[in-house]
Amino acid sequence: MEKTDRTDRPGGAHRLTTVDEVERTVGRPPSMVMLKQIKTLDEGCRTVLACSPVAAFGYRAADGTSRTTFIGGAPGFVRVHSPTRISFLLPEPADPHGPVSFFFLLPGVGEILRVNGSVAARRKGAEVGVDVAEAFVHCAQAVLRSRLWERPGAGGESASGGGLAPAAPTELATPARRPAEPPAPGPGPLGEPGVAEFLAAAPFLALSTWDASGGADTSPRGDRQAAVRVLDGRTLVLPDRRGNKRADTLRNLLQDDRLSLAALVPGRTGVLHIRGRGAITDDPALLETMALRGTPPHAALLIDVEYAELTGNDAVARSRLWSPGARLGQEAVPDLMALAGQHLAANSAEAEGGSRAFLLKALMAVPGLPRLLRLVADRVYSSGLRKEGYDALAPGRSGRRRRLPYRSRAVGGGREDRGERQSPREVRIAEVRRETPSAVTLVLEDFGREPGPFDFRPGQFFTLVADIDGRPVRRAYSASSVPGSARLEITVKHIEGGRFSAHAHRSLRAGDRIAVRGPSGHFHAEPQPPEEIVLVAAGSGVTPIMSMIRTRLSDRSAHDRMALLYSSSSAEEVIYGEELARLAKDHPDRLSVTHVLSRRDGRLDADRVRRWVTGAPPARDAHYYVCGPAPLTALVREVLAGLGVPDGQVHHERYTGGTETGAATTVPRRMTVERDGEPVGSVVVEPGQTLLDAGLAAGLPMPYSCTVGNCGDCMVRLRGGEVTQGEPNCLTERQKADGYVLACVGCPLSEVTLDITDP
Repeated sequence: MEKTDRTDRPGGAHRLTTVDEVERTVGRPPSMVMLKQIKTLDEGCRTVLACSPVAAFGYRAADGTSRTTFIGGAPGFVRVHSPTRISFLLPEPADPHGPVSFFFLLPGVGEILRVNGSVAARRKGAEVGVDVAEAFVHCAQAVLRSRLWERPGAGGESASGGGLAPAAPTELATPARRPAEPPAPGPGPLGEPGVAEFLAAAPFLALSTWDASGGADTSPRGDRQAAVRVLDGRTLVLPDRRGNKRADTLRNLLQDDRLSLAALVPGRTGVLHIRGRGAITDDPALLETMALRGTPPHAALLIDVEYAELTGNDAVARSRLWSPGARLGQEAVPDLMALAGQHLAANSAEAEGGSRAFLLKALMAVPGLPRLLRLVADRVYSSGLRKEGYDALAPGRSGRRRRLPYRSRAVGGGREDRGERQSPREVRIAEVRRETPSAVTLVLEDFGREPGPFDFRPGQFFTLVADIDGRPVRRAYSASSVPGSARLEITVKHIEGGRFSAHAHRSLRAGDRIAVRGPSGHFHAEPQPPEEIVLVAAGSGVTPIMSMIRTRLSDRSAHDRMALLYSSSSAEEVIYGEELARLAKDHPDRLSVTHVLSRRDGRLDADRVRRWVTGAPPARDAHYYVCGPAPLTALVREVLAGLGVPDGQVHHERYTGGTETGAATTVPRRMTVERDGEPVGSVVVEPGQTLLDAGLAAGLPMPYSCTVGNCGDCMVRLRGGEVTQGEPNCLTERQKADGYVLACVGCPLSEVTLDITDP
């Protein structure tokens, strides 16, 4: 039999099995390190939580299964109920039990905030409550080693300690170089499609462990190029390089060898989830294979992998960690080094008292000292990393950056602003008003002290975004209010099986917060409407029509005329019935309303529409606006064409239920983006992601507006590859034949190339 070196057989490597062995290898943590942890969330910790858009979270389900993932998606995703109680939304179906642990990331900042505690209760829906046991600032070494905040292809810009890396001069994030193809790992969980390739490119991960007495820990790990190395289809080796000597992970594994981890690749929004069992080794031959410039790590973890899964991650995608606008302005970022100093001073006073503690507290209060500590810490970090064999890091440059206010898309939903970053607008529900048994109106206003107006054109729609069971759900609804008001009214009709409409009817209450995007859509009244407008609506299709009516009648100096033909199923289902009757009574020379009740009168057909239109013939220059189900809009357009009405005077909007994305790919696919024949960048589309989500998360200038397949602003040409997309959507058969796809509801079935040139 061929003799095999023991470093090729993980089971043969020497193991550390006692605390004494670990401390002889790693060393004991200095007392100052342990004095930095506090038992409650002070003001500084709460500021970090308010600024952090994403966190690593380690937990165990009721059956003991370990899992590490990333949660969040936007700053302030964690709710702080008290100094010892927080809650957050967990989109995963698992039910956390017992001890849990977090670390909170700030884009561009090296240090992180670690928080440990235990599950208090499963709150409303997907909300999880946690009782906080301890919190402390963790050093920046894992982030610096991995260059986590270096924008892919940005040429060395990365975080330096707690300082902010500068924004790149270009608005685009180009893709990182593809790592060398890793060797085939063989049979086992690590041999699943895309797993080994992801690990070969992942410089950063979150590692979760537990002890035997009810404690948990999630620690950051980072290394140059790849944080872990694949030994075979079931085994990973993770170097343990020198740090603050807390060694929480190592101590926990001596008591409970079960662990889980979640790995990240900068610029990608997928997360690789792994669980298994870990052992500690100081085997010299194995450590030497992970040496940097001749300096091996002092120990390593051998991980026997039981499960590996690569999935798209909503929190990473929504937070857009590597996009130009992700990093906070310098004035908004808490200095975690100063925060750690405050914790150390407070705990020293409590533990020791006397002149030493008094002196430490006095020093922390000296103006300018935190900045000096920051500079010293950055030098210590750089020196320590160079000694470990890492390349020299650029010194931190933390110039102030101008923060851009919220800016809605240009009124009219046009594509002249292709690639403009449109941030969701957080709003508060001021009122929920019942219109009919199946329709409610949400009255929305800005959340904050200075509410702004909602600008749009009558007839346009907004995309509402709500967290439902921990996942963002987006649906498009037309505005029914008058543009320019501080309140936006959106009417939602309950649809059987509709997630958002059911949530709006059953769960949303005054005071709740949601987000809106928009306005979007090309179905709208013109600023200077013609003297006569003919309106046809069915069901909830009356909502954009109502915005047109309210807007025109609010101008008392106008003399235009409007005629509405409105089909509803029954009298009790007539949306805005009382208001329409009142407006017609108050403005008899400007508005007439004709109702058709399908249960009583039968459905609208071509003859009835024709008789209504010709009964009081409109002027030749009248414009027609039609909104309803696709069969109705097609019928009315056919009637009007038969009457000789020019196409340019007929405007229509058809509505459907929310368009879902196409059948999601189960493996990562690369997407290359071009404009005018020139490459813009590329990104990996993770399993379950849309083309748009992947592009935006990587900072590519993807065009979009509604994000739900209704407006067409995200239409791009498919130059290569295959895409599946949700149906029905707003693309015409001609556009599909010409190779156009909707990025917001499209998923790749192969490597794809997209052209974002304005068509």
